[in-house]
Amino acid sequence: MAREHRLIEPFVEKQVRRDPHGALPARPVVSYGTSSYGYDVRCTEEFRIFTNIHSSVVDPKSFDDNSFVRTSGDTCTIPPNSFALASTVEYFRIPRNILTLCVGKSTYARCGIIVNVTPLEPEWEGHITLEFSNTTPLPAMIYANEGVAQVLFLEADEECEVSYKDRKGKYQGQLGVTPPKL
Repeated sequence: MAREHRLIEPFVEKQVRRDPHGALPARPVVSYGTSSYGYDVRCTEEFRIFTNIHSSVVDPKSFDDNSFVRTSGDTCTIPPNSFALASTVEYFRIPRNILTLCVGKSTYARCGIIVNVTPLEPEWEGHITLEFSNTTPLPAMIYANEGVAQVLFLEADEECEVSYKDRKGKYQGQLGVTPPKL
């Protein structure tokens, strides 16, 4: 299905557990690629960390982009009890008879880092915006280009009546980190 529908691009057919591009010996990475019943996604090197620097109010109806500090790199350190956004390396095209759920990887969950993503509805497409919550009293690190969450695919017996594309959803075709829209 990944090849037939161009469901995931770039698509990694096997689970990767060691950096295939690094120096020898290959260093371990948080796994990504095809898993038993899902796909482990990676995040890009672009991060947006919530900040209190401008004393903005986080209002989903009128979001102020000054609520973020933008950073990029191989890692992102999320301050204690804070929050960051990132985007998947992978671009998704969800077929009309598929719904996906995205859950955090246990490696991060066991460190107090919670990954939240809303379901990817039938016929949604784009990069997934990933929400990371650091629930600990310590700084927490996220690694770019390594596994951060697992997407699970649920196939229906028939196609949905109205898809995300039919409704002209506001996040359709999103590229990179996408803040809230109303």
